[in-house]
Amino acid sequence: MNLIGYGLAKFDYAFIHEFGFTTKTAFGQYFVDLGLANTWKAVSNRQDSFDPYFDNGRRGWYQRNQREHIKLFIDSLFGNEDAHGFANVVKMYIKDIDSNIDLSVASASPATKSKFKQLQETGKEAEFYFMSNYKSVERFENGILEDARLWGDGYDFQIQTGNTFLLAEVKGVREKHGSIRMTQNEYNKAAEYKSDYILVIVSNLVSTPKLSLFENPTELLQLTPREQRVVQTNFYSEDLIW
Repeated sequence: MNLIGYGLAKFDYAFIHEFGFTTKTAFGQYFVDLGLANTWKAVSNRQDSFDPYFDNGRRGWYQRNQREHIKLFIDSLFGNEDAHGFANVVKMYIKDIDSNIDLSVASASPATKSKFKQLQETGKEAEFYFMSNYKSVERFENGILEDARLWGDGYDFQIQTGNTFLLAEVKGVREKHGSIRMTQNEYNKAAEYKSDYILVIVSNLVSTPKLSLFENPTELLQLTPREQRVVQTNFYSEDLIW
């Protein structure tokens, strides 16, 4: 629904035409028939919640809905797509939840498909929200953020505040409650850095996100170990002269 509301607010009828419709009522009813919305009006309402963030002449529901973090997250992945490209993103989602729907996504690039996978990951949305809002946290407000996610060393970000280096691991929770999982690598790094390791929970991602910080989480939280065995297959070439 957020993708649909974003597409309507940004591209208006050009977005609708990509699905073969000429009216918003028929377009909204299409998603009701798919089971993605309760009424066609719900689709229109979701557009209203994104309208304030686009220069489209409509004021929308700025006072009633705050979806800026969702808009910015979608922008980070698909902000350069035109109406056709963004419609393909929505079509990928529809095809994913109902294999009987005959929608062609052949024109979607491999990179677009990869970004679509990131869109579905709660953790990616939480990390983006944290990067956009970490200065609102008193502990981080004067800090310098460095992205450490590609290092795979048990934390997502390093924040330098003065002569202190804080390590932040970000976890996302869709609702206001839910459990989180720390890997062995993250747990070991938290135990090593203690109060300089901060577990950041971004909860209520479906509505108004909330940042909660837990310093020294291995001591502060009750974390139960669960062993999982993973089999990984690698493929090796023959010995060649390169």
